[in-house]
Amino acid sequence: MIENEFGSTDTVNEIRDRLLTWFAKHQRPFPWRTTYRPYHVWIAEVMAQQTQMERVVLYFQRWVEQFPDVEAVASAPEQKILKAWEGLGYYTRARNIHRTALYLVSSRGGEIPSDYQQLLALPGIGPYTAAAILSIAFNQPYPLIDANVERIFSRLADIDSPLKNAATRKQLTTMAGTLLDREHPRDFNQALMELGALVCTPKKPVCADCPLRMQCRAHRADTVEFRPLPTARGKKIDIVMACCILHKDDRIFIQQRLPDDIWGSLWEFPGGRLKEGESPVEGALREIREETGWQIKQLNFLATVTHFYTRYRVTLHGFHGILHPSCPKPVLTAASQYAWVTLSQLSQYPFPAGHRQLVDILCA
Repeated sequence: MIENEFGSTDTVNEIRDRLLTWFAKHQRPFPWRTTYRPYHVWIAEVMAQQTQMERVVLYFQRWVEQFPDVEAVASAPEQKILKAWEGLGYYTRARNIHRTALYLVSSRGGEIPSDYQQLLALPGIGPYTAAAILSIAFNQPYPLIDANVERIFSRLADIDSPLKNAATRKQLTTMAGTLLDREHPRDFNQALMELGALVCTPKKPVCADCPLRMQCRAHRADTVEFRPLPTARGKKIDIVMACCILHKDDRIFIQQRLPDDIWGSLWEFPGGRLKEGESPVEGALREIREETGWQIKQLNFLATVTHFYTRYRVTLHGFHGILHPSCPKPVLTAASQYAWVTLSQLSQYPFPAGHRQLVDILCA
């Protein structure tokens, strides 16, 4: 592989040296880089999935203030964990952190394992996260390939094939193993990802600042802007929903989603997806009836918000209505429990993104 891709061992060593020298000068001061505690690296890596690093830093700092170690995570109730995660999305990640912490405390004295197979056995830790923890926290020689590294390798070797091809995947894996600096795996892997985030960016890469431009085949061939080959993007699927904020006296009705549901165990206002030909207000009235048994005659429009979830673009129409003080208890069909809360108490509960936007609008 060295001969095929880079010409010589000297070229590989030069790539490593240049990259490590660049990283020493330009690495961002992320809080988990001060000590590289395994717990910190684990949390940061899980947060970084599907999340921009600027947001990760903010959430990470708040998280470790609330949960300074594995024991603190294990001893916290799930609702507190979900509330701390609110806004990051993909809440299964937070639940898996909680499950893993409970196991680590009960079976390993709170210690995060430094073995690949033991890490893979933990909830929510797959091959990439396991390798990242071992490489970054324990400085073990495991190569890492994320989207930034894929982009760098596709340009470095001027790969003229889609990244999802089986042959291309094999080539990227081989490149990662070949280039990995086994004496400094922690810094080398972070340097690659940092280079992709700051210099070898998807659009308008700053090749003049790249420490690897002399070794980059795409730079020499003037094909950087065409690497990696673009892949066909799936169209966003539109979902239209409606919900209602129901008031009784000075209280607001909220209900908790079923544990195995999407956004399970988060809180919400009664509502759901509109049926074909149904107006938002008709859908909200129907959902209230189906989910609580209440018959509401009139709703007032509050706001329409939009949020994105994987391939979905969700438009949520929010209404508010008044319940008679003598209304019966709700008959829940889509929730595990309910609560009557004041406006100020809403901030204590974790909500999905769309409902959280309505809470913010209501409070404002």
